[in-house]
Amino acid sequence: MIIIVNKNVVKVIIGLIIIIALLVTALLYWGTRDDTTSVMTTDNLTKPIDKGVNLDYIAFTCNVDWGNEVIPEMLKILKEKQVKITFFVTGRWVKEFPDLFMSIVEEGHEIGSHGYYHLDYSTLSLNKNEEEILNAEKEIMKYTEEKPKYFAPPSGAYNTNTLIAAEKHNYKTILWTIDTIDWRKGSTSDVIYKRVMDKENHKGAIVLMHPMQETAKVLPRLIDALREKGLEIGTVSNILNE
Repeated sequence: MIIIVNKNVVKVIIGLIIIIALLVTALLYWGTRDDTTSVMTTDNLTKPIDKGVNLDYIAFTCNVDWGNEVIPEMLKILKEKQVKITFFVTGRWVKEFPDLFMSIVEEGHEIGSHGYYHLDYSTLSLNKNEEEILNAEKEIMKYTEEKPKYFAPPSGAYNTNTLIAAEKHNYKTILWTIDTIDWRKGSTSDVIYKRVMDKENHKGAIVLMHPMQETAKVLPRLIDALREKGLEIGTVSNILNE
């Protein structure tokens, strides 16, 4: 027996099969995809902070994931100059060097988060950004009861996921106004001094530094020069009036 099928019916059936296949593919994708991006945009988020509002202060920040041999010297200088700054520390470093971390805490300096590992956060998914921030927080709070409120992504690298993760866990993302670039070869104390002092507006600025020998060497000179300009050297909280 021969069955004659109308061509229009065949087209309809084929069309339905294609639609069903597309729907199944979409469901499988959305059900299994890795959360590497976010539907939110930076327009919905608080943008990173690179300058403060308190123009009587300039903030010094020190990012720590290495440089152990220099930190005691920096702490000694800061104590002699009666200056408190913000140290952004990685959770990995805190876990490995708790005694050195406690010496910073005991001196009364402000503690911020630098993430757990020194990674490129601009490449991380939302879940991974959250994991890094929360793991660092957990390690930091083993030695201080005060939860950090500022997060400085390593190298200033971030994406929308980073901002979402930070804001979700009540962190403000901090960048900088003036970069000493003290880690670069040839960054002598004179070069670092010039990089900071040649900037036109220091009021409310954030100065980024690291625990480098030349940085420690230039610290007293920088503090004195900025004070001569009528500024007090302080923390991120100081320049944000928080």
